[in-house]
Order: sequence, then structure tokens, then C-alpha cells
Amino acid sequence: MAMGAKTGILVHADGDVAEVLRRAPPLDRDACRLLVSRLYAGERVEEIGDGCLGESAYPPEGVVYVGCFPGVEIVTDLALMVDRPSELFPRHVARGGRRTYLHAMHSVVDWLAFGVWHDGVQIRSLSMSPDDGIMESVGDPLPFELPYWAGEHPADPHHDSDYPFPFHPLDLGEAALEFFFGFRMEGHPTGIAPCDIPLMGFRVDGHV
Repeated sequence: MAMGAKTGILVHADGDVAEVLRRAPPLDRDACRLLVSRLYAGERVEEIGDGCLGESAYPPEGVVYVGCFPGVEIVTDLALMVDRPSELFPRHVARGGRRTYLHAMHSVVDWLAFGVWHDGVQIRSLSMSPDDGIMESVGDPLPFELPYWAGEHPADPHHDSDYPFPFHPLDLGEAALEFFFGFRMEGHPTGIAPCDIPLMGFRVDGHV
């Protein structure tokens, strides 16, 4: 079971994210600056030190990290951790035939939320935690979800439990990361390590 992962990750992609990340392309710093200026228009932006996705998937308040690579844009920001992915700001959803992925989870409360859009249209979202139940479920479950809903990955395989779901949300969250992006925050069975994915850091004034 995943134990300590926290994420607030947004990705825009033209195609297969994992294929791009596996090539370990260099960070396009000019593209990062342009993306931040568009997503946070009207706010004062200051460059700070670089980070990596493994350490910056859950950045401090008022800080965002950005990675731009050929066909892939990555943003991490606490403001992305919305209870319902359908409420994501429209400016964060890519169009022009691109896919948008949102992945947010918080290990302290076993909360997971993710969303997928294609060309600006939401095709799947899920938000769930043991305390609040399923807060949002839009669209059909994606292939990686099916074994979890079928009970093949129980939250506690050692004894019966009154856990409200047939699986642990953080386990499903790690499976979502692998399906969407080709990596996991804990363990690197695919060969892609989040700490090998560089990001530029920015402080955004007035941003919470």
C-alpha cells in the first residue's frame, strides 16, 4: 500500500506521456516561463530554484513547479487539489486535441482525485476518501481501475475490514500515475523515477 504520497499534478499532453519522459528530454525553460505567465496571468511571478517531480509534486503554498518538454507540460500546485475535478479552472484544461490529466492525493486523509479531459471535454473524473465517500464520479472507469473496483486489490488483504471501499485510494492513485504518466511516486517498476523529471520553480504572489 502507498504510504506517504501527496500530489497536486496537472499534465497537458499531445500523446504518450511516458514515452516522452522515458527519453529524459531537457527542460524547455522558455516554454516553462510562457506557460506560467499564461496560467497565472495578472499575478506577479518570480523564478526560484529548480526542483524535481519526486520532491515537488506537493509544493509549498504560493509556489508552483513547471516542466515543459516536447509534447508534455507538467504543473504542480496545491490549488490543483480540488475536491471535484470537474471544478478545475477552465484555463487549466488544454484544447487543440490535447489531453489534460489531473492527479491529486493526500495520504493523511487517504484522499484521491483524478480527471482526464480530451480536447477540453471531460471523459473521466473520480474523487474519493474514506470520510467523505465518493465525492465525484464522472464517466466510465478507465481500464486500470477495473481490477480495483472488482476487489482484486483489497485495502487490507490479511483480514476482513469495514473499510468503505474495496481498495485503498492511495493504491489506486499510484496505479493512476502509472497509467497516465508511466511512473509511480513510491517504487519505480517502470524505470521512470519522478526525481529524474526536472521542474522550474516559481513563486506566485497572491496565489493560494
